[in-house]
Amino acid sequence: MRTANIERNTAETKIQLTLNLDGEEFCQIDTGCGFLNHMLELFTRHGGFGLKLTCHGDTGVDFHHTTEDVGIALGEAFRAALGDKRGIQRYGSFLLPMDEALVLTAVDLSGRACCCYGLELPAQKVGDFDTELVEEFFLGFTRSVGASLHIRQLAGKNTHHIIEAAFKGFGRAMAQAVGPDLRHPDQVPSTKGIL
Repeated sequence: MRTANIERNTAETKIQLTLNLDGEEFCQIDTGCGFLNHMLELFTRHGGFGLKLTCHGDTGVDFHHTTEDVGIALGEAFRAALGDKRGIQRYGSFLLPMDEALVLTAVDLSGRACCCYGLELPAQKVGDFDTELVEEFFLGFTRSVGASLHIRQLAGKNTHHIIEAAFKGFGRAMAQAVGPDLRHPDQVPSTKGIL
């Protein structure tokens, strides 16, 4: 079983996270931010992952630290659960329609951090969530997991739909990338021999 338990405590957030890449799917998420909870639930469901996450953050200020730190902790959990990445696909991509929105998400678990973010969000807020924090989440994730992540909006007018398409597609792309390479189950997917 590829699992990880992460505890991350700073002056701004306290996070406990359990991730299971295989087997039993579970989803218990409480970040203190309803919209972020919803997006992580979508990511978990569409990725087929088990995720238990609690975050106590300085949400009286705003959701910035919570969103960024949850992204960091989730990236740390994936890195820990994957170990040396032996036998995984490494790459994953998904083109996801959500009503009028269409978002392409592609990931390479290369060990190198690069986030190419291309969402154009018409609204500055969804409920009480600042939409600029979507990019902060993905930046935190890519830096801590060591991955190249491309998110490109091809269509969309509704901010909620665009963000939802990104998180669902992110889950589907990550499921592909961490999935087993049946042709090379004992190999690290790199000509260098290491990722």
